[in-house]
Amino acid sequence: MFWNDSIDPAIEPAKVLLKRGEFVDENRPDENGNARVVPFKIYHPADHDFDRLPLIVWSHGFGGNRDGASFLSRYLASHGYVVAHITHHGTDSSLWEGKDGHPWDILRQAKVSRETTLNRFYDVPFALDQIKIWTLETPEIGDLLDFENIGMSGHSFGALTTQVMAGMMIPNQDGDLIRLREERFKAGILYSPVPIAHLSDAPPEDLYGPIDIPLLHMTGTQDTSPLEGFDYDYRLVVYEYTRHPEKYLLVKQEGDHMVYNGTRGKLEVNPNRERHEEIIKIGALAFWAAHLKNDEKAREWLSEGGYADYIGADGKFEAQG
Repeated sequence: MFWNDSIDPAIEPAKVLLKRGEFVDENRPDENGNARVVPFKIYHPADHDFDRLPLIVWSHGFGGNRDGASFLSRYLASHGYVVAHITHHGTDSSLWEGKDGHPWDILRQAKVSRETTLNRFYDVPFALDQIKIWTLETPEIGDLLDFENIGMSGHSFGALTTQVMAGMMIPNQDGDLIRLREERFKAGILYSPVPIAHLSDAPPEDLYGPIDIPLLHMTGTQDTSPLEGFDYDYRLVVYEYTRHPEKYLLVKQEGDHMVYNGTRGKLEVNPNRERHEEIIKIGALAFWAAHLKNDEKAREWLSEGGYADYIGADGKFEAQG
């Protein structure tokens, strides 16, 4: 069924360990003069026989933190990847923690400055630099970590962060479009892509066209925005106008917004959650195998109908390039 006979969505083949810490950026002080802190959580395999470990960065959604999406990152790490989650101060869970009311209600009232948003984006190249330094003191990871094959991913606001790292244009504090492409990323996955018509009235081809790496776009027919309320098909504009010749789109039947994070928020219980998590894990694993491990069988499985057959009636999958 899969591109590799050893693949099983229910089995994590290698033991996975976690490491937590903080990176401190003295060059980006806050309004009180304190250095910016970027907490991290790293998933990595242990007691394994992998000869190299590509790196995947995960960026959380609005009001989230480094602890989300554990089901996905643990699975990927067990298959020979290092997955680094980072927390973005100013758009993280500190906005609602310790406050009365439901987090979603609090987040709807939160005001985020453009400077805060841009600082979120700047966290990513900073974290990449720091991970390379950190691995020198962590040889069980650093000796095998493959810095030539790095992927970027994220959920919702984290998907937007991934889009920016992939080359999407974004307005700065003055409203001028800038490009913050991080050249170290070879490919990316968008879990609930985010269009930015609310930030810029530029034509979509000008905003998303500059994306220049392969991206896997994941959404679902119930993937409405918890804060903005727009429907899932609004997210498809990112896929439509990305000009890179290789791109993929997954739309899960009755797939909702929070399944990628592994939490529910205010959403009701989803009876399809286990199946959707399986589809997400397998799709992500195949994509990273193709683009970070140069596995041509995985690439063919994605592009020639293998993944679509596996999904069946539970969604639709489209591959270009």
